[in-house]
Amino acid sequence: METIANTRKSSFSLVKKEYLIPFILVTSLFFMWGFARSILDVLNKHFQEDYGVSMGQSALIQATTYVGYFLMAIPAGLFINRWGYRKGVVLGLLFFSIGSLLFIPSEHIMSFNAFLVSLFVIGCGLVVLETAANPYVTELGSRETAASRLNLSQSFNGLGCILGPAIVGGMLFTSEGEEAVPVAVPYATMGIVVLLAAVMFCKVQLPEINRTQAKEESSGNIMKRLVRSKGFMLGLFALFCYEIAEISINSFFINYVTDDGWMTPRTASFVLAFGGLGLFMTCRVIGSWVMSKIAAERVLLFCAIMTVIGAALITANIGALSKAGLFACYAFEAIMFPTIFSICIRGLGSSTKIASSFLMMTPLGGAVGTLSMGFMADVTSMSTAFLIPLAGYAVVLIYSYMVVQKRV
Repeated sequence: METIANTRKSSFSLVKKEYLIPFILVTSLFFMWGFARSILDVLNKHFQEDYGVSMGQSALIQATTYVGYFLMAIPAGLFINRWGYRKGVVLGLLFFSIGSLLFIPSEHIMSFNAFLVSLFVIGCGLVVLETAANPYVTELGSRETAASRLNLSQSFNGLGCILGPAIVGGMLFTSEGEEAVPVAVPYATMGIVVLLAAVMFCKVQLPEINRTQAKEESSGNIMKRLVRSKGFMLGLFALFCYEIAEISINSFFINYVTDDGWMTPRTASFVLAFGGLGLFMTCRVIGSWVMSKIAAERVLLFCAIMTVIGAALITANIGALSKAGLFACYAFEAIMFPTIFSICIRGLGSSTKIASSFLMMTPLGGAVGTLSMGFMADVTSMSTAFLIPLAGYAVVLIYSYMVVQKRV
């Protein structure tokens, strides 16, 4: 009986004792890129007001960042596969820091295009960080708790998402008569902090996982095998569709809740940060605990069902129930990215680093979802436009059902 209890305790220990410090250090990276990505919406409004760009032009802020993700994801995976996780983290932090510090000359010359170049460099850095950190966290404990462990780390991503708009928005948007802080100030500060983190990771030894095995097979062969894997490609598509749903809902949250006078834009921005994204972070923490008790695949299936119901309620446009459906999406989508990610790379061994780079191309779905949802809202209504995230959640539902039924 004691042996069984010890085995169960070992199986559901989130992090191996010898990996606790690496886990804490790498988890801090999740906060950093959550903070950086969340302030893009703040930049949209800032550039519209201070630089006189149109909404269409300001949309290039997100698009440029996601293009950086798309273009740099595969090179990041190849670099990490060759040089290891620690050097991948350092490379990502250096890109992140350089892009942030480039805001200083960009503001000096007052060029919107120069800011876009800076954001592209930041996007390249963020995707290198995510390509390294996401799979690395899954390896710092037992296979059974990989999804739970990644959800816990991703919770700090949620914390960064909450604090980013609140802190930077407070600096850039001020009351009448007060002088706003130049946009280069928060970015330069962030660049210095990230540079210090890069120096720290240069000195810290992170244990490498499957490094020896990774040298036994060429990167080209690994990529061919991944593309031919039905289970991996279905998971990749499900993750892409999740990004369509999640990012498009965030992008149009304020539009939706202000269309019928339910909230003012100012109130809506705080509700998005502390209500929607706060709920998202809280449910990700809860989900991490739940998945230490229940199989991740079943939790994913249940959450997918609930998000489909939530999005359907929004499109139905039935008052309070539709508003409840909006927050249900935030609550139940919280565990989707880390859970699908961990399922996709489960048991891949030497292919994990390259597989991660493929998966980190999926944020491009955010650009697809946002553009599609905006076009549909223009020709129909804001509620009808939520058919876009509904379709994304439906794909996740089909995928999770197939996983539970062991069809992939």
